[in-house]
Amino acid sequence: MVNAWMRLMRPTVRRHRPDSGATKAKLRESRWKIAALTEAERSCGCDDGVVDVLVVEDEDAIAAPLAEGLRREGFSVTRVATGQAALDAPRPDLVLLDLRLPDLDGYEVCRRLRARSDVPIIVVTAKGEEVDRVVGLELGADDYVVKPFGLRELVARMRAVLRRAARQPADTDTLEVGELSIDLRARRAAVDGRELALTVKEFDLLTLLMRDAGAVVTKQRILNEVWNTNWYGSAKTVDVHVASLRKKLGDPGLIETVRGVGLRLRDTP
Repeated sequence: MVNAWMRLMRPTVRRHRPDSGATKAKLRESRWKIAALTEAERSCGCDDGVVDVLVVEDEDAIAAPLAEGLRREGFSVTRVATGQAALDAPRPDLVLLDLRLPDLDGYEVCRRLRARSDVPIIVVTAKGEEVDRVVGLELGADDYVVKPFGLRELVARMRAVLRRAARQPADTDTLEVGELSIDLRARRAAVDGRELALTVKEFDLLTLLMRDAGAVVTKQRILNEVWNTNWYGSAKTVDVHVASLRKKLGDPGLIETVRGVGLRLRDTP
C-alpha cells in the first residue's frame, strides 16, 4: 500500500541541485509562492463548516491513503467503491470520481449525478487522453485530474472548484434575458420556465454572459472569471463547456462565437 501511495501522491515540487546563486534565488522564490498558495487555499473560506467529500474509488491501495490525506487537510471524507453506492450516497459538497468502477461506468455515474444536482465533480482517473477529458467535461465534470497526481495540486483544485460553487454575486439576485432566467441566490437557471441542470462552471459561464448580454466577452476574461487565474488546464475547456451549455439551452444560436475574440449571448429573439 505504501508503494502504491507513493506512486499516486508523487511530490509536485522536485528537488534540484542548484548550480548558481541565481538558481538558488529562483528556487527560494518558487517555494515561497507555493507556500503562499497553500496558505491561501487553506483560508479560502469555502464554507463555515467542514466540507464533505465523497471519494468514489474501488482500489483500496489508492482510496485509503487518499482519504487519510484529505482528512489531514480538514475535509470530511466518505469512501465508496462502486458507482451505485455513489448514486445512493447522501449528497456531499464535492465528489472525487474514478472512471474505472466495477459496476457502472464512471462516465455514467457522472452523467446521472449531474442530471439530478449541481454538486461539484472532479474526475480522478488514470485515463488521461484528450478524448477522455473532453467526454468527462461534456458529461458535467467540473475538473479532471490524471493519476498519478500530487495531493497538494488535488486539494488546490478542490478548493478552487468549491470557491466557484460558493461564490454569490451581491448586486442582484436574478438575471433575465429573453426566455433565460437565473436565480443567483439559489444558483438555478431556466429557459422558458424549464430548469436547467448545469455544472458549476456552466452556471458561472452563463451568468457572466447574461450580465452583459449582447456584448462580446473575451475568452481570456472567461478563463479569469470562471476558471480563475489558477486554472492549469487548456483553454479548449471553454469550448467544451460552451458546447455542453448550448445543448442544454436547446438553441445553439443563443451563444454566438465571435471568431478570434470571444463569446456573446444573443439579447434579441
